[in-house]
Amino acid sequence: MDKNNNNKQDIQDIIIAGSGPAGLTAAIYAARGNLKPILLAGEIWGGQLMNTTEVENFPGFPEGIMGPDLMQNMIDQAKRFGTEFKYENVTEVDLKGEIKVIKTAKAEYKAKTVILATGSEPRRLKIPGEDKFYGRGVSTCATCDGAFYREKLVAIVGGGDSAMEEATFLSRFAKKVYLIHRKNEFRASKIMADRVLANDKIEVIWNTEVKEVLGEETVKGIKIYNNKDDSESELEINGFFLAIGHIPVTGYLNKQLPLNDEGYVQPLSFGTPKTNIDGVFVAGEIQDVTYKQAITTAGDGCKAAIEAIRFLDEIE
Repeated sequence: MDKNNNNKQDIQDIIIAGSGPAGLTAAIYAARGNLKPILLAGEIWGGQLMNTTEVENFPGFPEGIMGPDLMQNMIDQAKRFGTEFKYENVTEVDLKGEIKVIKTAKAEYKAKTVILATGSEPRRLKIPGEDKFYGRGVSTCATCDGAFYREKLVAIVGGGDSAMEEATFLSRFAKKVYLIHRKNEFRASKIMADRVLANDKIEVIWNTEVKEVLGEETVKGIKIYNNKDDSESELEINGFFLAIGHIPVTGYLNKQLPLNDEGYVQPLSFGTPKTNIDGVFVAGEIQDVTYKQAITTAGDGCKAAIEAIRFLDEIE
């Protein structure tokens, strides 16, 4: 244990885990509330916007802003008001007592309140070329990046409601959208599937799996495999989108908070950051199964910090 990194006997007012829009917004509010928050930003900080190019739908930036620049602005703002950053990953928590314990590989932190904003990770295919072009032609967010593919050819993989929604959204911009699904029917709701099937700009490719993303400097195509007739071919595209779900980062909780079937934390009720443990709050995609936008997660961080401040006022 690195005692110089953190004194085990120090009890903080608040510790925030996560450095996406939710965690950073919570830090800004908590710091302005004079709570002197410690933010455990993770070894890879900034959340999913670090892998996004231009963000055009975050209020206050009429000309757009690069994702990493937006996150750096939030970090600078949180630091300005006194947030202390630790670039460490949360490995374990003990939330049961009045004093919450958060552990990393380097230190142990104690606090009266905790905001968990560790988010979720887009599920990936783990195929050749996916990492190489991630953020440069491979995307997990159509609403973030769809406008960059006006009159271009794009493909999206998935079969659930999110894939239907994103394919429909992409059809507003793209010349053609290939929707690739490994089965011969969607698992999406009928109304969402019917909307896709009726869209002239969307072509569904059934019983097909994507095996490789092709290109040199930019995405030029994908290698696809038909699992019904055992054939391989290449499809020319300019952009490749993944809509195969997200994986919430909740493993470190060790089931200390209630989770739904997909592993997302279940707050006390929809729209509240409160959990079933006093002094423990959640914000952003660790609990958001619906919206998953930077602006909504930032709002969650604001709510969580306000509730944490109220909680501390009550116990003191």
